[in-house]
Amino acid sequence: MKIKIALLLTIIVSGFTVRSQQLPGNNPVLKILTFNIYHGATMKGDFDLTVIAKVIEDADPDLVALQEVDYRTRRARDYDLVTELGRMVRMAPLFGRAMYYDGGEYGEGILSKFTFIESRNIPLPCTPGNEPRAALEIITVIPPGDTIAFIGTHLDHLKDETDRIAQVKRINEVFSANRYPTILAGDLNAEPGSLPITLMETIWSSSYDRTNPSPTFPSDIPRKKIDYVMHFPRERWRVLESRVICDSVASDHCAYLVTLELTR
Repeated sequence: MKIKIALLLTIIVSGFTVRSQQLPGNNPVLKILTFNIYHGATMKGDFDLTVIAKVIEDADPDLVALQEVDYRTRRARDYDLVTELGRMVRMAPLFGRAMYYDGGEYGEGILSKFTFIESRNIPLPCTPGNEPRAALEIITVIPPGDTIAFIGTHLDHLKDETDRIAQVKRINEVFSANRYPTILAGDLNAEPGSLPITLMETIWSSSYDRTNPSPTFPSDIPRKKIDYVMHFPRERWRVLESRVICDSVASDHCAYLVTLELTR
């Protein structure tokens, strides 16, 4: 079923980067999207999930990491956002709670074209009184039969990097032990070259152009890169393409789409 929206939106696609001219052979190729959806509210001040779903549907990803996801909160009109979006774009949904909020829950979401064979939600460290964070992981089998892990996360947003650094260390500790090739995607609230990203990149390879990172925030006039797709181990993944998709109505963040080849 096609998604219909009443408003004509102008989608600005920027930061298009071709990472490899070599066409993939028989190796699996995956399209990964990360998108901070601002708890379902649009930048017009209304609540319209069709605008968010349109961005996802047009990108046609295999796996999606969603941040700022509400589960049956009052502000989100009692919707289970990830399940509703999954229904709209025909993908399997999963929610992971970071905290209780506004009569419901708030945290991470994953959408997948593939079924889940395992999942876990890892609480990340935070200073008492600060907003809790989590890393949501699924294990899935992709055609023609490779098993991979996919993680969605959202790191602390405060100027003080203390919690963000602790969260990165916990992510590295937990997921570097994965037995399967792994992708991590999300809003990391840190720019390239910062200490949190430098620490992440001791374990993870990134998909952005280090010489000219395409900004992902804010969506109306992007000025800084804080949304990422990373992968581990380095020798199992190759970046074929990356691009930033900015819809200034759907969210305050641009979506970030990366195409990865799983090498043998």
